[in-house]
Amino acid sequence: MSKTNKIIIAILAIIIIIAIILAIILMSSKPKTQLEPINNSEDLVALINKIYEGKQDILPGSLQTQEIDTTDSTMVKLFTGLENGENLQYLAVSEPMISSQAYSLVLAKVKDGVNTDKIAEEMKDKIDYRKWICVSAEKIYATSSGNVVCLVMSSEEMAKPIYEKFKELAGNIGHEYEKTEEEIELPPEMY
Repeated sequence: MSKTNKIIIAILAIIIIIAIILAIILMSSKPKTQLEPINNSEDLVALINKIYEGKQDILPGSLQTQEIDTTDSTMVKLFTGLENGENLQYLAVSEPMISSQAYSLVLAKVKDGVNTDKIAEEMKDKIDYRKWICVSAEKIYATSSGNVVCLVMSSEEMAKPIYEKFKELAGNIGHEYEKTEEEIELPPEMY
């Protein structure tokens, strides 16, 4: 084999190795979510609107979707059950202004390096499903996709389709958490 052929084979081998490395990098850097990038709380509101597309017939009337300041611990606790928003970058919620039905959809973008599955589970465990006083949610669902956590609570008929739509839009999701009213422990004074 001539020296020229050896050089050509070496160059081809290097090109093939580089192509393989690039393919591995591209495959491993596949996004963990199909959601559009969330760059601000307005993007979370837009995601809520996408989730609601075609679902208006099952939702309570007069829904109000709003951005929540993650530094406001009182509001963060009310909507997520979390003690504060230290692990959250953005937060948006959707609830009826006036309704006899319990309903809440919460989307939160967590900060880089925060375990989204852990936040979803903590929200499911700590959210006050009776915060409406007159009514309570019978079903709570929570999961994450990429760095976005979704929690929805309401009746099964309302919560499940909204939760399923989030999962459909997200594509890939983390661990799924759910709780039914029967599994929710009452405080000792309620027994």
